[in-house]
Amino acid sequence: MSYYVDLAIGLVLAFLLLSLLVSGLNEGVVRLLGIRSKFLWAYLRDTLDGGEQIQRVNGFVRWLDRRARGVTALGRRFRSTLADLLPPLRNSTRSRLPATVLGVFIKLPFGKDPRPKFSPSPAPVDIAPATAEQAPAHQGEPFTDLLHERLQEIDEARQGKTSIAEIPPSRFSVALLEIASERGGVDGLLAELKRLDSPLYRPLAGLWKTGVDLETFRKGVEEWFDGEMERLTVLYRRYVRVAVGMLSLLVTLLFSMDSLEYGKTLLNDGAYRSAIAAFAEQGEEALAPIKDQCAPGADTYECVTEVLSTPAFVKIFTHAPVSVEIPGTGTPVWKWGGGDWWDRLRSPSHWPGFLLTLVALLFGSSFWWDMLRRITGLKSKATNTSQG
Repeated sequence: MSYYVDLAIGLVLAFLLLSLLVSGLNEGVVRLLGIRSKFLWAYLRDTLDGGEQIQRVNGFVRWLDRRARGVTALGRRFRSTLADLLPPLRNSTRSRLPATVLGVFIKLPFGKDPRPKFSPSPAPVDIAPATAEQAPAHQGEPFTDLLHERLQEIDEARQGKTSIAEIPPSRFSVALLEIASERGGVDGLLAELKRLDSPLYRPLAGLWKTGVDLETFRKGVEEWFDGEMERLTVLYRRYVRVAVGMLSLLVTLLFSMDSLEYGKTLLNDGAYRSAIAAFAEQGEEALAPIKDQCAPGADTYECVTEVLSTPAFVKIFTHAPVSVEIPGTGTPVWKWGGGDWWDRLRSPSHWPGFLLTLVALLFGSSFWWDMLRRITGLKSKATNTSQG
């Protein structure tokens, strides 16, 4: 049974380590490109100011669009795949949020940045209500920028843009009422939203026409925005799963991690330890399984030492295109193994193991950490505290 326990722990530990690597890469890319804040402000611009205006389309993209429209079923499928790149069919506006897998990797990371510019100035101190003789303050300015102006105290710069990735619903409702006060009240705000064809007009107008007072309206806006943020979080996680899947595939291929081969190596490690334990009673014949891995004419004991000093867990990283060998003395030696790595990728015998690794990494690091705790009997600090 100890062999199978070692096998389970070894596999879970390997999947946990690789899942942590995938999570780290994903978090690093998200922070570097500001994906979270771009996702939030893309939604806010779509909701407050309407879709993105498409004025110019690349000539090659326009050519693809004409060809796609000329074919029936295949063309519709092609257009749905490239919906984030091709011009819209019915009007000149398009959502800033990605609608396809291609948009997840192109639109938000490298497309037009929807975030407002960072400003070191504080939020407005006084509210200047609109009068008959004077136009409302900041009339014509996008509502998204007006909202950001009232959130500047909790902001910091990221490459000249806002880094706000989460807005409390209560803060959003108060900021919206501040904008309404500058326009003479909620009726003035709704009139301007309707004039600008803002998608925000419909939910606010439906709430205000029920005859509620200002405080009830504020709470209604807060609840509405809270529900929108929950829906947006679900959508964001769906897109993140796509990105994690691609990173999992990349890590699997980079280390050419064959789970079936790795499991066999784990079992062999147990057999090697048993052979060493039997060496004292049976002599050198007990080392026969290890001798098979030695070069012809090599010293048996030096070869056994080398085999046992490289456990299966370390061998995970020996199949990458670039590896490092750390000798007992001296400096580390970097080795190029691109040829062997490519041969492993091309070998169909390794593909089932690669597929198993990819599926395992999709479960995520939290799943494998929980599995490791269950197998080893480890208990989390929170569990111990609650029991105490």
